[in-house]
Amino acid sequence: MSESQNDRDRAQQRESVDPEERIRPMPLLPALIAIGMVAFGIIYIMASGPYSRPWMGDERTLADLQAKPAGGDGGAAVDGAALFAANCAACHQATGQGLPGVFPPLDGSEWVHGSPKVLANILLHGIDGEITVKGTKYKGLMPAFAQLSDAEIAGVATHIRNTWSNKGEPVTADVVAQERKSGRTTPFEDEAALKALEH
Repeated sequence: MSESQNDRDRAQQRESVDPEERIRPMPLLPALIAIGMVAFGIIYIMASGPYSRPWMGDERTLADLQAKPAGGDGGAAVDGAALFAANCAACHQATGQGLPGVFPPLDGSEWVHGSPKVLANILLHGIDGEITVKGTKYKGLMPAFAQLSDAEIAGVATHIRNTWSNKGEPVTADVVAQERKSGRTTPFEDEAALKALEH
């Protein structure tokens, strides 16, 4: 009996101690880093003031893009750049390079450099067909922007004629008004119809 008890005692001494759960605090360095990051976040948000900044994107409102009182020529009364950004940049891109094979470029385009009358018609009535720009054929639909005022269309036309590498004369609201009187209600089918306007 005594030997058996001794054997059991020796067996128990060979076994590892049963694990037990303890609360182990986070090491000091990671805790300080976490507290510092939270404090930085709070200070940054409070110091930012309004939660929007111009460099975070285009935050113009509809009121910013609406026509200002008419005056001057060449669309000077409206912000052609803002109207371009709102209506044209999605397809022709902010760089004016378009999307190869899909949307034609405006930078260096013969249609932009050409007759102000033709450019005004393109903006007023749109194109639904094939057009060649800088030696590449594009076939698609460009919507009409007849809902814009004469001054707004003149402002957009003037903007694209004087942006990127383009250096063209301003387009006046009078030119747009004259072309609006043509009575056309459908997009141009191809470039031949546009070229006919030059004569």
